[in-house]
Amino acid sequence: MNSAEIEQIVKQVIGEMQGTAPKKTSGEYPKTARVAMLTSVEHFDVKEFPVPPLGDGDILVKVEGCGVCGTDAHEFKRDPFGLIPVALGHEGTGEIVAMGKNVKKDSAGKPLNIGDKVVTCMIFKDNPDITMYDLNKQNVGGADVYGLLPDDDIHLNGWFSDYIIVRSGSTIFNVSDLDLDSRILIEPSAVLIHAVERAKTTGILRFNSRVVVQGCGPIGLLCIAVLRTMGIENIVAVDGEDKRLAFAKEMGAEKSVNFKNYKGIENLAKGVEEAFGGYPADFAFQCTGSPVAHANIYKFIRNGGGLCELGFFINGGDATINPHFDICAKEITTVGSWVYTLRDYATTFDFLKRAKAIGLPVEKLITHRFPLNEINEALKTNLSMQGLKIAIVNE
Repeated sequence: MNSAEIEQIVKQVIGEMQGTAPKKTSGEYPKTARVAMLTSVEHFDVKEFPVPPLGDGDILVKVEGCGVCGTDAHEFKRDPFGLIPVALGHEGTGEIVAMGKNVKKDSAGKPLNIGDKVVTCMIFKDNPDITMYDLNKQNVGGADVYGLLPDDDIHLNGWFSDYIIVRSGSTIFNVSDLDLDSRILIEPSAVLIHAVERAKTTGILRFNSRVVVQGCGPIGLLCIAVLRTMGIENIVAVDGEDKRLAFAKEMGAEKSVNFKNYKGIENLAKGVEEAFGGYPADFAFQCTGSPVAHANIYKFIRNGGGLCELGFFINGGDATINPHFDICAKEITTVGSWVYTLRDYATTFDFLKRAKAIGLPVEKLITHRFPLNEINEALKTNLSMQGLKIAIVNE
C-alpha cells in the first residue's frame, strides 16, 4: 500500500469520526446504479442512474435479492395504481454499504453498521398511530412502501435494482442473523403473521382447532407454516393443483383436498369435512383472490366458527353470499386482514427461525431466481403460475 492510499484511508476514517462523510465499505462509493423501471404495461427497462449523495439520516443498501409479489404482477400487467413509470420491488433485502452520520440503530433499537443485512418495512407519514409497539391500530396501508413509490429525482426507490436509498424516517431492521432466502421471504411472511394475529382476536383459533386454508400459493403455504409453528396440527389445505397440495403437506398441513375432484360446493364441503374426520372446520383462512372461493369458504366452517379473509390485496370483484345461511344462522366471526403492522414485521423474524428449527422447508417456496436484466421474464413467469415465489437475485 503506497502513501497516497494510506492518506485516503486516514481521511475517510477521520471523516466518518467527525460526521463529515458517509460511512462506507472499502472500495469506491458507487457512482451509478441499475434500476428496473416499469416504463409501460408489461415492460421494464433496466436504466442506469447516478447514485446521489446521502443525507445525514439516509442509508445506501446494496441489493442482494427481492421477491416478486402479486402486487408487482398486478402493476406489471395493468398498472392499477397508476404509478408508471415506477421502480418496483418491496420484498427486498441487502447489505448496508454507506450511512449518513446520524444513523445509529434500526427501528427495533438494534445497532446498525456497515455490512449489516437489512430489510425495510415502511416510510413514516405524519401519523402517531404508526409506532413500533402499536399492536393493531394501523397496518402498513397508512404509510408509503419502497417499491410502490412515485418516481422522483432519486430513482433508487425500489428493490428491483442494484442499490436502494433508504431515506431518513423510514423503518429498517437489522436481519443479519437470517440467510438470504429467509430475508427475501420476510415481507410475505409478515402478511401471514398479521393474519394469524387478526384471527386470534376472535378467540376461536386455538391450539387444537380444526383449520382449513384455502389457496396454496405462496400466501396460503406460508399461512400453513405459521399455523404449524404455533403448534396447530389439524390443518386441511384446499387447492386445485396437486403439486401445491403436496407442498402444503411439507409445510405442515395434515390433509389436503383438491377442489377439482368435487362437483358443486356441497360435495366440496363434504370433502373438507371428511378430511377432518367428519367435522367442519373451526376456523378458515381464505388466501385466494377469487370471489367464488370467498363465497364457498363459509360452507366449510362450523356453527360458531371463524374466518379470516386475506386474499384480496386489490379489488378482485364482488362475492355472492347468503347473509342468513352463511353468517347469521351460523354466527360466523369474520375478520379481514391486509398487509401488516410494524410489530408483525418484527415477529416475523422469529417465525422464520422457528420454522427452520422444526424442519419446515420454507426456503423451497422460492422456485425461480432471475438476474435483474431478466426481470421481464421473471414477471411473466409469475403471471403464468409456473412456480411459487419468483425472486430477482443479484450476483
